[in-house]
Amino acid sequence: MAMVITVAQQKGGAGKTTLAANLAVALAEAQRVALLDIDPQRSLARWHALRKARPAQAARITFSEAAGWRLAGELDRLRRDHDVVLVDSPPQIDTDAKIAVRNADLVLVPVQPSPPDIWAAEGTLTIAAKERKRATLVLNRAPAGSSRLRESVQAEIVARAMPLLKSALGDRTGYAVAFAEGLGITEALPRSAAADELRALLSEIQGLGQ
Repeated sequence: MAMVITVAQQKGGAGKTTLAANLAVALAEAQRVALLDIDPQRSLARWHALRKARPAQAARITFSEAAGWRLAGELDRLRRDHDVVLVDSPPQIDTDAKIAVRNADLVLVPVQPSPPDIWAAEGTLTIAAKERKRATLVLNRAPAGSSRLRESVQAEIVARAMPLLKSALGDRTGYAVAFAEGLGITEALPRSAAADELRALLSEIQGLGQ
């Protein structure tokens, strides 16, 4: 049975879709990976449509969409045939998002280095806790290197006793460029600092399941 990773955050603009797409691409180098888009905005579906122009890359990831009564069944189907299922959830805690969290083995909550993102993440962590699911914040679009903003946000997360992965993704244009081409950063710029960040994050995530 596959490991299900739900990417959830009730605030829009935190980078859920970009995170899900990049993790899926990196994981697909060695595992059978499925992406499930349950966000009505369908940003992940549009990314995958761009990816279809590159058949070799598109074939490496199974893509699906589902909502409402079909969601639980689709999750079960994908779980049977893959090693990892990544779910991109809506930017609000609705019924579908709760189902995705309930069926997850791990919930990733991307946050930009800003107080509103941290405040919004509290609601997502609360839902995960009620469902007894492991959840952790992922610092996204962070200033490269050390900065006063990044340090203050990390300090607030620690003060609130919120779980946070050590690895973070920087505020780099490479992610947007790759996404616009239907690619992940490890495909588009495999030797870049952004790709190194993504691999470090993935390694830490995989370590959580050991």
